[in-house]
Amino acid sequence: MTGFSRRGFLTGAAVSTSAIALVGCNTDRSTPNAEAEENTPLADATVAFDGPHQAGIDTPEQAHLNLVGFDLKGGIGKQGFARLMKLWTEDARALCTGQPPLGTLEPEMVRQPANLTITCGLGERIFSLLDVDKPEWLGDVRAYSRDQLEDKWGQTDIVLQICSDDPLMNTYALRHMVRSGEHYAEVNWLQQGFINAYGSHEKGETARNMFGQKDGTVNPHGDEEFADQVWIEDGPKWQQGGAAMVVRRIRMNLDTWEKLDRPSRENAVGRKLENGAPLTGDKEFDEADFKATDEYGLPVIDKNSHMARATAPKDHPEQKILRRPYNYELPPDGKDGQLSNIGQIFICYQQDPTKQFEPIQARLDEADLLNEWLTHIGSAMYFCPPGTKGGDGKETWWAESLCTHAGL
Repeated sequence: MTGFSRRGFLTGAAVSTSAIALVGCNTDRSTPNAEAEENTPLADATVAFDGPHQAGIDTPEQAHLNLVGFDLKGGIGKQGFARLMKLWTEDARALCTGQPPLGTLEPEMVRQPANLTITCGLGERIFSLLDVDKPEWLGDVRAYSRDQLEDKWGQTDIVLQICSDDPLMNTYALRHMVRSGEHYAEVNWLQQGFINAYGSHEKGETARNMFGQKDGTVNPHGDEEFADQVWIEDGPKWQQGGAAMVVRRIRMNLDTWEKLDRPSRENAVGRKLENGAPLTGDKEFDEADFKATDEYGLPVIDKNSHMARATAPKDHPEQKILRRPYNYELPPDGKDGQLSNIGQIFICYQQDPTKQFEPIQARLDEADLLNEWLTHIGSAMYFCPPGTKGGDGKETWWAESLCTHAGL
């Protein structure tokens, strides 16, 4: 990959402008005074871009999501894909560290990343393009009987998960990445989501979906659980440190859900809405007692509640995933007479979806009480390459080891 010219279309003037902007933007910002820090807690908030794993996976969820699916343009081959990866990585690294990407004329738009992360995933077709063996699990997400999938939310060649605690930063990052890669890839779909605003809840608190349910209580915590459930440690070197991403777009029927009383809602979920505790416990992270019965001898936690169906069986403890969901809201479309167009962009990470997400979803598809109010309308799966190295002019880029494996 020697002799690569990053921006054939840049003029000398643009390069000069960018150089001035780069000099004027120092990563080692001075520490603001206490009052300014209190008033602008996100002013210097950044997430390290480089590391053994891509940022945006084990990163605490930011408030805003732009999930954008790209397809490579016709005529783009191996070399073009590699150039795109190098180009996008350079730009993402700059954006996430508060630096203006090369060629930008809006340096003031990127100086407060507000915990911006940009995570890249590759679809199955990329491996066909590179003529290398794909991970065994990578392909179409298994079909489920209740799915009502729409083509407009289907599989793409590449996905970028762009997250930040500032909606303006997140929108600018999306715009820049789309513009940066316009000669190589085009947008297939864009899924925009949100959770609670930064600072409205304690750090580490589990976010809620639009059913009022805490979503992600059983996520892995700590390096050991992430190593067991999320990070790929086996296989070729280009896979190690990566992860599998599954995306499901789920429409939620709030009109009928909101007609339920709270006990009925909690029975369907299997947890208390107030704090996310199992119906047999007091606190969110209490262990559920699926054998407990009430005064009438009936199970306290319904065997078909969402929690019960999603819980890993004792003989398959590997059936656990990292959930990173976001809510979405679009203008009402009148579908089925619904008053709103609301749902969830369900994103999860794991080592092998065929052993983790897919069997979990199969149980939910079979008998989850929440199915009455949920419709799965989109589905996609990606391989997220391992993280990158930065600094000292020896920066690496997304999928570099994969491209090297492909002979590039």
